[in-house]
Amino acid sequence: MTDLHESWHRMWFGVGASGNEAPTFAELVRRYCEPHRKYHTLQHLEECISWFEAASHLAERPVEVEAALWFHDAIYDLGQADNEEQSAKWARAVLSSAGVSDDVAARVEKLVLATKHTSLPAAQDERLLVDIDLSILGADEQRFAEYELQICDEYSFVAGPIFPQKRRAILQSFLDRRFIYGTAHFRSALEAKARFNVSNAIAKIAGPL
Repeated sequence: MTDLHESWHRMWFGVGASGNEAPTFAELVRRYCEPHRKYHTLQHLEECISWFEAASHLAERPVEVEAALWFHDAIYDLGQADNEEQSAKWARAVLSSAGVSDDVAARVEKLVLATKHTSLPAAQDERLLVDIDLSILGADEQRFAEYELQICDEYSFVAGPIFPQKRRAILQSFLDRRFIYGTAHFRSALEAKARFNVSNAIAKIAGPL
């Protein structure tokens, strides 16, 4: 199992942060344990860090990718559409206040913004980060089924046909890409399985897009 304490310590000092790391670590853990979260939890963070540790050699600035993973879902308000922007802004503020250089903090902020998944990233570290965030799509059938239930539970407050319509549209947007994954590493490891999982999930959702 991924050791989050080890990852946090490696990242914190790797980006050049100073001072007491414990309060920020505790605050992030608290946020990932918020009761309204069902998928965007510590389980998701641990899975992301695990994939990062296996693929960190692909990053140009590994420690910044790891930092972005820690902060990418730091703010997750189901009623807001700017969670990534708020998470990115908070990440930059936290790192800057801990003595991290402006250029590093700015790059981490930009990496977090890439997890909006509104466009295909061009930079290598952005591609790697996004692939890690989307690794769940290529999970084994049991974990993917659990993920789908977690997403449904997380958005259970959305009434009527709105959720299934939006969910199908999001899933279809991944299938419509030439590749779901932006790096050759993740394409080789997960592309085929992800397309199988996503296609099956769409087929199970009734109603038009």
